[in-house]
Amino acid sequence: MRLKLYRAPVMADAMARIRAELGEDALILATRRVGDGVEVTAALEPDEAPLLPPGPQDPARLAALEFHAVPSSLHAALLQGTFDAALAGAMSFATLPLQPGEQPLLLVGPPGAGKTLTVARLATRLVMAGVAPMVITADGNRAGATEQLAAFTRLLGISLIVACHPVTLGRALTHRQHTAPALIDTPGYDPFDPAQLDELGALAATADATIVLVLPAGLDAAESVDLALAYAGAGARLLVATRLDLARRLGGILAASAGANLALTEAGVGPCAADGLQPITPEWLAARLLAIPRLEPSQ
Repeated sequence: MRLKLYRAPVMADAMARIRAELGEDALILATRRVGDGVEVTAALEPDEAPLLPPGPQDPARLAALEFHAVPSSLHAALLQGTFDAALAGAMSFATLPLQPGEQPLLLVGPPGAGKTLTVARLATRLVMAGVAPMVITADGNRAGATEQLAAFTRLLGISLIVACHPVTLGRALTHRQHTAPALIDTPGYDPFDPAQLDELGALAATADATIVLVLPAGLDAAESVDLALAYAGAGARLLVATRLDLARRLGGILAASAGANLALTEAGVGPCAADGLQPITPEWLAARLLAIPRLEPSQ
């Protein structure tokens, strides 16, 4: 399913753009009023893919897909050609936009997904590369959230800015130094609650940010897709997968990426801030999926 968010002064203008870009078969998933007009989330179901001829049987790959609980709807595509090429064709991959002058990164996701630790890891990577990022927390809801991130930023020698409201966030970003990368941590919003989704939209609009979904591995595939679609409807286009040091099954992450058209970027693979993130490439992901962990019976 192809999702896209449209903003226009009036509904008629939004509908005209949707028809021009997605055609008459586009589905309207959500509409809401925003400050300068309307916002519409539209979707287009892809044409039914032709059945692929069966390729040579790859027992190891099939076993990996079944172990990781990858939805059966993805099996045909992922059993064609080399595994890394099949993954690259079934979902998209990208790098996080952290170059000078890029839009701020707004990290979003369900409670406990690992957003704060991901911000700390990205900040650590930048500082170690000689770049001082602007780090902002908009999470005033969770007890200890600010203190947790502040402990990391103190170690890195950078300041933490607390801006829990769109107004204070906008003011904070006016002090952004030149083209320094900006990382924004957010509360664990419920994307199925319209009021909370409006709060998230207000932060993203104020920051003019690139929205990155942080999603933990190990979730049920259907739940992962539902969450991914909800956050994609709010503007997320990139995905950071967390808890890959703990989760044994990655089917939920693959389903979320393919189902909501979110590009895979980074994986949380360890507890440390300095080396706890691994860029996701088709080659790395193929190797990770094939390395099925085995549990030895206790003696």
